[in-house]
Amino acid sequence: MPHATPLIATIVAGLTLAFIFGAVANRFRLPPLVGYLMAGVAVGPFTPGYVADQSIANELAEIGVILLMFGVGLHFSVRDLMAVRKIAIPGAIVQIAVAVMMGMGLATLMGWTLGGGFVFGLALSVASTVVLLRALQERHILDTNRGRIAVSV
Repeated sequence: MPHATPLIATIVAGLTLAFIFGAVANRFRLPPLVGYLMAGVAVGPFTPGYVADQSIANELAEIGVILLMFGVGLHFSVRDLMAVRKIAIPGAIVQIAVAVMMGMGLATLMGWTLGGGFVFGLALSVASTVVLLRALQERHILDTNRGRIAVSV
């Protein structure tokens, strides 16, 4: 008698589609991250075809975010931050403020509370760091002065 294996099916479908869509994005000279996002949309509940187990997919997404943030932490250096602090700290404050304001504005348009918009804006500011880090790695400028400033922000 076959076993129901939604965890394995979700992981296999996600990784397979991430590989395919990542390769297609790369072929069109787009960052693979764009392909990975499209793979997530493809297995989501709002597209036809295979739909991943939502509870498992949500948990795997949380693990993915944790791993991405871990990757940011691996590249963070207090020594690098101190070397560029006169640029990085004001830049970080402005970047976070702008992301929070944008999040709150978008949340207001969607009928959310201001508190929800504030949290959404903070999430945007963190997510932009992860995307920036991946872009810097792909362009091999992570270890330059500009890359250190960007990561420190």
